[in-house]
Amino acid sequence: METFKNMGDMSTDELRAALKRLKDNLCDLEDVHSFSFQRTSVHIGAEKAQNMQEEFEEECGRYKQQIEEIEKELKNRGGL
Repeated sequence: METFKNMGDMSTDELRAALKRLKDNLCDLEDVHSFSFQRTSVHIGAEKAQNMQEEFEEECGRYKQQIEEIEKELKNRGGL
């Protein structure tokens, strides 16, 4: 997961670029998860599947939190 310098030190354009990357990364993560769990016939144990689901949900949550924080910063600047 990408980490960002202090958002206050980032330009509006840098924030917009970071927001786009995060949204793209979240979309990619969701696509991979969907493919792995819904469109393949890969057989894994229930415990492993549960762990993978939990990791997916945690990672999505981190992306969504960063997206939310950047959107809030952009709104405060009038740049969204």
